[in-house]
Amino acid sequence: MSAPILSIDPRHPQPRHIDRCVAVLEAGGLVAYPTDTYYGVGCDLFEKKAIERIYQLKARPRSKPLSFICPDLSDVSRYARVSNPAFATMRRLTPGPYTFVLEATNLVPKIAVTKQKTVGIRVPDSPIALALVKGLGRPLISTSASTPDGQVLIDPSDIQDLLGHGLELVIDGGYQLDEPSTVLDLTGDEPVVLRMGKGDVAGLA
Repeated sequence: MSAPILSIDPRHPQPRHIDRCVAVLEAGGLVAYPTDTYYGVGCDLFEKKAIERIYQLKARPRSKPLSFICPDLSDVSRYARVSNPAFATMRRLTPGPYTFVLEATNLVPKIAVTKQKTVGIRVPDSPIALALVKGLGRPLISTSASTPDGQVLIDPSDIQDLLGHGLELVIDGGYQLDEPSTVLDLTGDEPVVLRMGKGDVAGLA
């Protein structure tokens, strides 16, 4: 069976709908949801079996850890070691279309940590994504809603058709353009752009 679609107001998410989504996540389910870049597929960071299902659904190599969403900078500091310069950069850019590469703390499950002991963390400018992670009370895995052959899906109906067999719920928050986040490495003294995306980096260096 294919996952049902639930329409949620992208600007003012209805609390009862968010509660339904959070219940799915708490039960170890997978949810497709909009961000400020593209649609993501996510689960509770601490549900290892759910993370394994995401890898299988996308045919993604285990050598590529998944990034995750935190609701704010205070929460980021629980899962990553944030220097003063890194905090200043993140404070300027969040919420926004950026993924920050930081040194992981011991709270992060090994499945989400790179060989370099780093993690990718987002604080997106997306009311739905932030409402989900706040309601869950734990980070939410964030990977693109894309097919195994790399097609990024921007329409909730296409997500339901092509990925719905592996999901418990698809959130319809409207169309999303295929705009990846800008990836910034903040492990050093100066920010390093690892991938240019939607987020502007003017004035960072």
